[in-house]
Amino acid sequence: MAICKAWISLLLALAVVLSAPAARAEEAAAAEEAAAAPEAVLTLHADNFDDAIAKHPFILVEFYAPWCGHCKSLAPEYEKAAQLLSKHDPAIVLAKVDANDEKNKPLAGKYEVQGFPTLKIFRNGGKNIQEYKGPREAEGIVEYLKKQVGPASKEIKAPEDATYLEDGKIHIVGVFTEFSGTEFTNFLEVAEKLRSDYDFGHTVHANHLPRGDAAVERPLVRLFKPFDELVVDSKDFDVSALEKFIEASSTPKVVTFDKNPDNHPYLLKFFQSNAPKAMLFLNFSTGPFESFKKAYYGAVEEFSGKDVKFLIGDIEASQGAFQYFGLKEDQAPLILIQDSDSKKFLKEQVEAGQIVAWLKDYFDGKLTPFRKSEPIPEANNEPVKVVVADNVHDVVFKSGKNVLIEFYAPWCGHCKKLAPILDEAAATLQSEEDVVIAKMDATANDVPSEFDVQGYPTLYFVTPSGKKVSYEGGRTADEIVDYIKKNKETAGQAATEKAAEPAATEPLKDEL
Repeated sequence: MAICKAWISLLLALAVVLSAPAARAEEAAAAEEAAAAPEAVLTLHADNFDDAIAKHPFILVEFYAPWCGHCKSLAPEYEKAAQLLSKHDPAIVLAKVDANDEKNKPLAGKYEVQGFPTLKIFRNGGKNIQEYKGPREAEGIVEYLKKQVGPASKEIKAPEDATYLEDGKIHIVGVFTEFSGTEFTNFLEVAEKLRSDYDFGHTVHANHLPRGDAAVERPLVRLFKPFDELVVDSKDFDVSALEKFIEASSTPKVVTFDKNPDNHPYLLKFFQSNAPKAMLFLNFSTGPFESFKKAYYGAVEEFSGKDVKFLIGDIEASQGAFQYFGLKEDQAPLILIQDSDSKKFLKEQVEAGQIVAWLKDYFDGKLTPFRKSEPIPEANNEPVKVVVADNVHDVVFKSGKNVLIEFYAPWCGHCKKLAPILDEAAATLQSEEDVVIAKMDATANDVPSEFDVQGYPTLYFVTPSGKKVSYEGGRTADEIVDYIKKNKETAGQAATEKAAEPAATEPLKDEL
C-alpha cells in the first residue's frame, strides 16, 4: 500500500530547500511589475472549467482551499509565474479552482484531489493529465513549465547534443533507423505521458550517445541512470511494456534513506509505490555498517525475482519513518516489511547473518504481523472518545452506534483548530446514547484498511448497519451536530439495513 502524501513529507523531512534557476533579466523586470498588473491566474469553477480546458492546449490548474496555509504561501508565487508566462510565445496559462467550494467538489473528486494544493497539467483538451512535479516558487515554475510545453522528446543530432545524458539524472533515449513507424509512435506516446517525470530524447545515431555503439541493433530504448548498471536497454515497444521498463529501471535496486538530496526523488517513488517494501534501518556511521550492507545487498540479489522493493536507512535521517511505523531507536538494527495490504513484519536487533533467513520466512508466510497501537485508555470519560488501533473496530463497527471518527495528527494545525469544535459537538450530543464522536491519533496507531486517510484531519461517519461515508459536512459544532442528527440510524433502521444487506461491512473492504 502506498503511504499517504501527508506522511511522505514527514518521512522525508527534507533538509534541502529547492532552488530554481535565476530568472532572466527580462523576467526579473516583468516580476517587478507583477504587483501592479491585473490578476493573470484564471479563476475556474464548475461552470467554466470544461470550456477553459478545451480552449487552452496547455494549462496548469491549482486545486486549493482558502484555509490552506500552503495554498496561501503558493498564491503570490503562482500569480507572479502566471504573469511572466503570459508573455511567453505561445502563452502558458495558469488557473486555480477553489476545491473547498461546494459546487466545485465534484471537480475535486473527478480529478482525485486528496490534499491542498494539488496542481495538475492538462494537455490537449484534458486528454492528457499529469501531476505537476516542479518547484513552488515563481522562477522555478516558469522554467519547469517552459520545458513542459516543448516537444516531449528532443532529437539528438550530434555528440554535443547528448552531453546532458551524463548529468547524474535519469534519461530515456530511443534509437531508431527512422523517425516513423509503430515503434517511434509508441515511444513518443510514452514520452508525452511521462514527460513530467523524465527527459526523453531520440536519435538515429547510436554512436552519438555516451558509451554508444554505431553497430547497435535498432530500434531500442536506452535508459541512462546514475546508479546500478548505469545503462539498460529494452527492445519492447509496446506502450504498457515500455512504461513498466522505465518504472522498474528508474529506481535503484536498494534505495538509500539518508540526508543526500540526490536520493530524495527515489525515496518519494519508493514510499508512493503499492508494492511490498523491505526496509533495513541502522546507524550508518557506527557499528558494523559495511557487514550489514554486504549482507543486505546479497539478500536483494537472492530475492530479486520477488515483488518487493528494498531500502536501507540511516537512523539519523529516518526519524519520520520511525514515527510513522511506530519504531524506536533502541530496536535497531532492525528490518521491517510493509506488504501491499499494510500488514507489517518486524525483526528488531537483527544481525547481518539473519537477514536472508528472515526474509525467506516472510516469503514463505511464516511470520506474524505486528500492529502499531497506543494502549487502550483505562479512563475515557471526555465527550470525544479516544480510540486506538487495538479497539477501533469495537468502537466504530461493533458498538451498534452512529460514530463520527476523526483521524488526526498532533502536529496538524487544522486538527488543533477542529479539536474544540468536536468537543463542543460531542458535549451537545452527550444525551444521544446512540451517537459517539471519537478521535484517533493516526501517527501513533495503524489506520484500519476500511479508511482511506490521505491527509489530516480526515473524518468518517459510520452507522450501526456498517454504512461508512467520508464526512464532507461543515466544520462548526452546529453543522456537525445537524449532520449527525440528519444522517444517523435508529436501532430499527439499523436492523432493517442489516436484514436487507446481511454482509454490510464486507463490501467496505472491497471498496478500498
